[in-house]
Amino acid sequence: MFPIAEFPNEVFNSNGEDWGRMLQYSIKRILMAIPVVMFISFIVFYIIQLPPGDYVSSYSAQMMAAGDVMTQADMDQMRSNLGLDRPVYEQYAIWIKKIVLHGDFGYSFNYNKPVMEVVKQYMGLTLVVSFVTMAFQYLVAIPIGIYTAVKQYSAGDYFFSGISFLGMATPNFLLAIILMYLSYTWFGDPLLGLFSNEYVNAAWSMAKAVDLMKHLVIPVIVIGLASTADLIRVMRGQMLDELNKPNVITARAKGLSETKILFKYPTRAALNPIVSTFGWSLSSIFTGSTITAIVLNLPIQGPVMYKALLGQDMYLAGSWLLFMALLTVIGTLISDILLAWLDPKIRTEFRGN
Repeated sequence: MFPIAEFPNEVFNSNGEDWGRMLQYSIKRILMAIPVVMFISFIVFYIIQLPPGDYVSSYSAQMMAAGDVMTQADMDQMRSNLGLDRPVYEQYAIWIKKIVLHGDFGYSFNYNKPVMEVVKQYMGLTLVVSFVTMAFQYLVAIPIGIYTAVKQYSAGDYFFSGISFLGMATPNFLLAIILMYLSYTWFGDPLLGLFSNEYVNAAWSMAKAVDLMKHLVIPVIVIGLASTADLIRVMRGQMLDELNKPNVITARAKGLSETKILFKYPTRAALNPIVSTFGWSLSSIFTGSTITAIVLNLPIQGPVMYKALLGQDMYLAGSWLLFMALLTVIGTLISDILLAWLDPKIRTEFRGN
């Protein structure tokens, strides 16, 4: 009979040796991430400037559309004032030097204010929407994935599988319009934005927090549905692979309850690919919410990024993309730590094996 592959009750051994190795590993990964982020920042800064023209040419086109014509001398003087007449590598060197030494991410031409002021204005609500969406994805996908695997080919399995395929196939903007229409039809409020009109500029209070939660329903469903549906399929497939492995069969033969077997062995092993996607889940929510944010009029970073790229506001666009790269690196590190907690085979790396 096959032995049962037991999982230790504690994540790391009691003498703290594994915690020390984990800390060393984390520091090493962070130090390795610094040159990676720097390289990404240069690539991002370079790509942003690949389209023809620059912010001055975009601004000149806007002025022309408004009936005011800028001369070439005016445009050259504006480029000189903004530092846009210098080579790309020199502009990048100045930008990254200010970030490293002074925490200065540059000046937003579109918003006519420092980049950090724009970021602070939108980052809070962006993180709220992103983290609530992530919580929705994992809290919905994992239980449904377990259920559909355990109840394979049942009515519930077919129902949730159908919803999953529908969720992956439906464009976000279309789902947003449908939900807004249903909300307006049923409740008389399309739930545009993240706040009702009376709370947009009001101080924070319990009533404003409740209003925010109400307005989060549609954005969270729209932004998170496709990823949730994908996670359900991944969790279901992994669970089906794990349910009939020798250690599970042996555990049943020893008389352990199905619930204990389910959560001790197949579920824990099936979570590995789910946890490994955490690193890019947050950044994908950031990038995937742009169209939805425009349709729903959400005051988050998606429309800001779109406007920055459209107007070639390079410092603002570069800073947002740099933040997303940082989120991906940090998320990947968190994924590795969580995988070490879940999988004893991975934990051997921290024991020197």
